[in-house]
Amino acid sequence: MVLRIIGLALLAGGIVLLILGLNATDTTGETLRKEFAGHYSDKTTWYIILGVIGILVGGALSIFGPRLGKKP
Repeated sequence: MVLRIIGLALLAGGIVLLILGLNATDTTGETLRKEFAGHYSDKTTWYIILGVIGILVGGALSIFGPRLGKKP
């Protein structure tokens, strides 16, 4: 049960980080950086990466967490 709660918290946090990162890509500063430098800022990139990781790990824990916590 505890792993499922942790998984859901990670899933929610991952969704928030991904939304923040994707919203940041639409700002004027990030658009100019993408045009001239060819990539987004490190902060935006980390928001997106950590958001995806949070979604994957949180989803896995919320689905498979109860099975991992059981003793054989």
